[in-house]
Amino acid sequence: MTDNPEIGHRITAGGLGTNYHALGTGRPVFFIHGSGPGVSAWANWRLNLEPIAARGLRCIAPDMAGFGYTDAPEGLRFSRDGWVEHFAAIVDALAPDQSISIVGNSFGGAIALAYAIRFPERVEKLVLMGAVGVDFPITPGLDQAWGHKASFENMRRLMQVFAFNQDLVNDDLAELRHRASLRPGVMEAFSAMFPEPRQEAIRALASAEADIARVAAPTLIFHGRDDKVIPVEVSKRLFELLPEAELHLFRNCGHWTQIEKAQRFNEITGAFLA
Repeated sequence: MTDNPEIGHRITAGGLGTNYHALGTGRPVFFIHGSGPGVSAWANWRLNLEPIAARGLRCIAPDMAGFGYTDAPEGLRFSRDGWVEHFAAIVDALAPDQSISIVGNSFGGAIALAYAIRFPERVEKLVLMGAVGVDFPITPGLDQAWGHKASFENMRRLMQVFAFNQDLVNDDLAELRHRASLRPGVMEAFSAMFPEPRQEAIRALASAEADIARVAAPTLIFHGRDDKVIPVEVSKRLFELLPEAELHLFRNCGHWTQIEKAQRFNEITGAFLA
């Protein structure tokens, strides 16, 4: 047992010891976090899992390979296909023979899309939030996040980039994320994920537009209009490509839609998935 809320249950998936959280009962919904330094499933989704699970859903949020408290053995190669395969192993272990819904944030949106393309028969619904998924010119904010050098000052500056509402950014939050990034092996794994030139990492995470256009699952797309990390034009392009999509844009909201607009995010997402 631990008092650390970021540590949940543990399974082996794709050969990796995998940390995950599970709340509620009902149809399974998997939540895939973003790729900021020090991120974990719990840090990303802590305001969302319980309210959405209350809709009669089983909400499952894993730490993806190399993030949080999931293993990142030395020499592990990070790629879109590798993360999709790890996620597929998690799904097969926790929701065998079931159709699922997926909520993907930023990097997690790219993995959700790629999984839906590869395993269309498994995906009932998609929710994409500030998602990567198509190619776009890298923003200074994303370059800052993926090129993060571990220090408290750098982490605080990065949190200020992520949030539109600067009241959400304080020393406690920055210190929490900074400490998480300092755990043994974390920054080494993170640095291996998105090496320079980082534009190539965006291309590597993107799916082919023709493949995206064949995703039949009903899809809910969220974006903060003031997002400095992923341009709002990315979600608009996904909206144009996905045949069963609806798009929600929030003013006065940065990259943290699930935090800055938590109540509306939970209401809309919960109703859509339930």
